[in-house]
Amino acid sequence: MSEPSTPSTGLSGSKTEDTLHPGTEPPDSLTGELRRRVLSINLAVTLLAFVLALAIGAVLIAASAPSVIESLGYFFARPFDTFAAVFNSVYSAYSALFQGALLDVNELREGDVSAAFYPLSETFTVSAPLILAGLAVAIPFRAGLFNIGAQGQMAFAAIGGGLVGFGLSLPAGVHLLASLAAAMVFGALWAGLVGLLKAKTGAHEVITTIMLNYIAIYLLGWVLNQDWFQREGRNDPISPILNESATFPLIFGGGLRIHFGILFSIGAVIVVWWMMTKTTTGFRIQTVGANAAAARTAGMNVGRIWIVAMLWAGAMAGLAVSMNVNGTDKVVTAGIVGNIGFDAITVALLGRGSPFGVLAAGLLIGGLRAGGLAMQASTGTPIDIVLVLQALIVLFIAAPALVRAVFRLRGKTADSLTIAKGWGS
Repeated sequence: MSEPSTPSTGLSGSKTEDTLHPGTEPPDSLTGELRRRVLSINLAVTLLAFVLALAIGAVLIAASAPSVIESLGYFFARPFDTFAAVFNSVYSAYSALFQGALLDVNELREGDVSAAFYPLSETFTVSAPLILAGLAVAIPFRAGLFNIGAQGQMAFAAIGGGLVGFGLSLPAGVHLLASLAAAMVFGALWAGLVGLLKAKTGAHEVITTIMLNYIAIYLLGWVLNQDWFQREGRNDPISPILNESATFPLIFGGGLRIHFGILFSIGAVIVVWWMMTKTTTGFRIQTVGANAAAARTAGMNVGRIWIVAMLWAGAMAGLAVSMNVNGTDKVVTAGIVGNIGFDAITVALLGRGSPFGVLAAGLLIGGLRAGGLAMQASTGTPIDIVLVLQALIVLFIAAPALVRAVFRLRGKTADSLTIAKGWGS
């Protein structure tokens, strides 16, 4: 059997593709191009994309502020009133956002340390599943796959983790680990199916993950209405409460929701970093992502590597949903996943697909989510602004040329702003 060759480009610029093995995409595929674009972005451009998103968010905040709208009615009479209203609305909103994500200064001044650090604890609590779900997207991304199925993988994993959590009686510690393991296995099986279809039939992972998302979500809804999974005496789709031995203990208590799951998230980042940079498996994953055809020519089993990458992704997705099932919620419901699986795409792209980049991006997005609630409560600014910020960040990350054009970064100037080539890649 002849080995596939890479596409050749003639003088006219047209490309001709030789026949590839089933499931092997040409090096210039859409997923491969996205991977190259994201990995080529330096840290400076990433930070500037965030700054640009905040700037546009400030415009939206000012445009929706009642004081600004009122002052526009007499702008030509007293224009400085409008400028003052714009500044006050943006400053108060972003001040509340960052205080709600990091530290409540007012509570600290009053001496209530627990209440002062409540925002930071919420940031860590919200970030824990985002970090793990971000890894579920980042690992296949390094292999040249675009995993949009973290949502479905988490939904399917919740079934396994919840069933072990409330259905078994085991010693404390052992029960928690068993529930986490069940969630990871269920998630890995659901994601592994995507890798298997990709390797054996060439089915594109974007299509299969989207379809499997629907199947898993509706399957979870069906399971929650079955007698063997539904809480006794309830008609709504909700599981029994997990046994205390299967839940994450709180780290501090005293009204703070942060639990030991955040340590599992950080530990998972370190494990994935070690796997990707120190093992043969990680080397093969990144080699296949760079050029699947060349990797096959070098003797690598590309299909097997795709399956392995998706198994890792599913395991991370299973651990991500456990942050809710075994941590904050302690039950399984139809909305247990929320939008975490889709937010994970933002986290993975913002983190440039590297483990420590995902950690930083997960903390950032988690902080925006936690702070957005405080911003809405104290200033009345819609929390939808946070969702707009997320979308803008992804937009600018996907279009680095736009960011460079806005900030007039050219040639050596852009290169000199490269703070780091990669975030732990």
